[in-house]
Amino acid sequence: MAHHWISIACALVFLISSSMASAAVVEHSFHVENLTVTRLCKKQVINAVNGKFPGPTIEVQEGDTLLVRVLNKSPHNLTIHWHGIFQLLSGWADGPNMITQCPIPPGKTFTYKFKVIKQEGTLWWHAHVSVLRATVYGALIIQPRSPKSFPFPKPDHQVPILLGEWWNADIIQLENEALAVGGGPNNSDAYTINGLPGDLYPCSQNHTFKLNVVKGKTYLLRIINAALNNQLFFKIANHKMTVVALDAAYTNPFLTDVVVVAPGQTVDALLHADQPIGSYFMAASPYASAPSVPFPNTTTRGVVVYDGATTLAPLMPPMPAPHDTPTAHHFYTNITGLVGGPHWVPVPTEVDERMFVTIGLNLEPCQENATCQGPNGQRFSASMNNHSFQSPTTLSMLQAFFFNVDGIFTDDFPDKPPVKFDFTNTNNSNNMSLLFAPKTTSVKKLKFNSRVEMVLQNTALLTIENHPMHLHGFNFHVLAQGFGNYDPVRDRKKLNLVNPQARNTIAVPVGGWAVIRFIANNPGVWFMHCHLDVHLPWGLAAAFVVENGPTPWTRLPPPPRDLPKC
Repeated sequence: MAHHWISIACALVFLISSSMASAAVVEHSFHVENLTVTRLCKKQVINAVNGKFPGPTIEVQEGDTLLVRVLNKSPHNLTIHWHGIFQLLSGWADGPNMITQCPIPPGKTFTYKFKVIKQEGTLWWHAHVSVLRATVYGALIIQPRSPKSFPFPKPDHQVPILLGEWWNADIIQLENEALAVGGGPNNSDAYTINGLPGDLYPCSQNHTFKLNVVKGKTYLLRIINAALNNQLFFKIANHKMTVVALDAAYTNPFLTDVVVVAPGQTVDALLHADQPIGSYFMAASPYASAPSVPFPNTTTRGVVVYDGATTLAPLMPPMPAPHDTPTAHHFYTNITGLVGGPHWVPVPTEVDERMFVTIGLNLEPCQENATCQGPNGQRFSASMNNHSFQSPTTLSMLQAFFFNVDGIFTDDFPDKPPVKFDFTNTNNSNNMSLLFAPKTTSVKKLKFNSRVEMVLQNTALLTIENHPMHLHGFNFHVLAQGFGNYDPVRDRKKLNLVNPQARNTIAVPVGGWAVIRFIANNPGVWFMHCHLDVHLPWGLAAAFVVENGPTPWTRLPPPPRDLPKC
C-alpha cells in the first residue's frame, strides 16, 4: 500500500511515501508554506504542492493502493483529480468538482483512497476546480508490478517531462474577469518544461531544464501536457524518439522526430543517447488548430547535455509551424495498440449504445445592462449535442446518484444532436438558432457493462478547433478519426477493430471527427469534457451515469466518512 499526503497552502503540500515490491509503508512529513516563484522577471505567489512547482511525482506499482490526504490551506475551494485512473469502485476519489464530490474548503481535509488496477505507465494528477490546475499538478507514474517489466527493452533512466503554461498574473483573477464579461481569458506569458520556461523568455537564462545523459544509454521520457489551453509539439535536436505508450496504455513502437501532445494526454517515448557528444535543445511550441483564435506563439526549451560535452552552443530543433495540422494528424493517427501486451483489452465487437455527439462553441445572451466581450456582444458558451453543461451547486452528482436525490441532474442527454446539418462548413449560416444552446445538467444513463460507441463530431458554428476530449473513469479505443463530416457508410470502413490505440483523452481533429468505444464496467458518475480549460466553464462537457451491476462487488460502495460537504 502506498501512502501519500497532500497539504495545500498558497502552496499545497504533499506527504509522500511509496510502496514497491515489499509493499512497505514509508511516510514523509512536509511543512505547509507559501510558494513564491520568480519567472520572467517577476515574483509570483502561486498555489502549489509541497513547496514545489510542478508538484511532487507520485510513483507506485500496479496493484498498489494509494492514499492521499489533502489539507487545503489555500484561499480557494479545491479538489484533486487522478487523471486517467480507472477508479474501479472508488468513484468517490475521482475528484472533479461537483461531479464526484463537493470541494474541499480552505482549512479542511479529505483523504483520497483508491487502488491502481491493471494500469501501467504515465498518468498525472491535477486540481479540478476553476483554473487551479495551472500550477497544481504533478506526475503519477505506475511501474510494472515486480518482477514484471516493460514490454520493451528496459531503459537506463526514467525522466518526467511536464509541459505547462505560466502567467505573470493571478490566474484565478484572470479567469474571473473573463467569465464576468463572457470573453476568453488572457493568453499565457510562457510555456514551461518541468516548471521552467527556458532561455528564450525574459530573465529566464537560469530557468532552463537540463537533462544530463550518457552516450549509449536509453532514457524513458514520460511526457505530460499539463498546459491549460494549448496543444504542443515536442522535439529534441538531431534525435528521434520511440513512442511506446499513450495515456498509460502500451503501443507498438513508433519512431518519430516530433511528439504531439494535447492537454491531458501523456506520451511515453524512449530517447536513445546515440548522437555525438554535445548539447542539444529540447523544445515545445504550440499546435494551434483554430484558424482565428489568438494563442501564445512562443517556445519553451530545455537542454540535453551529454556527459563530457564541452560546447556551450546547443543545437536547436526546427519546430513545426503552429498551424501544421498534417504533422499533428500524422502523429495522432499512426500509432497502434500493443495487442497482447500488459493489460491489453480487445475492442468490443458488439455495441449496445451508439451515440453521435457534436462538440463545439456556442453563445449565450449577455445579461441585461451588461457589456459582454463575445462575438456580437454576447457571451461565449459551448456544448455537446446542443446541451451546454452546467455544474450543480448544492450536491455532487455522484451523491445524488448514490442516495437517489432528485433535482440535481436530468437523464435526458441525447444520443444525437437536435438537427443534422453541414457540421464543419465554416460558411454555414442556416443553423444560427443552434448557436444558443440551453444550459443543462444532463447525463446519459448506461447499463452496467454496456458497450458504447461514440462519434465525436466537431462543429463550425463559431470556429473549428481540435478539441482534446477527456473521459473520466475509463480508457477507450480510438477506432478512427478524420476531417469533415463523419459519413457512416464511407468512414465505418476505416474503423480499426484489431489494434487501435487506447486513450483517456482524444484530440478530435480540427473540423473533423473521431470514433471511440468503451465498456461501461464501473458504476458511478463519470465526467467527459474538453481539456482545453477555457471551454469547461463555457459548458463543453457531459456526464455518464453507469448503473450498478447485479452483484455486491459490482455496486458502488458508500462514500467515505470525510467526504466534503457542500
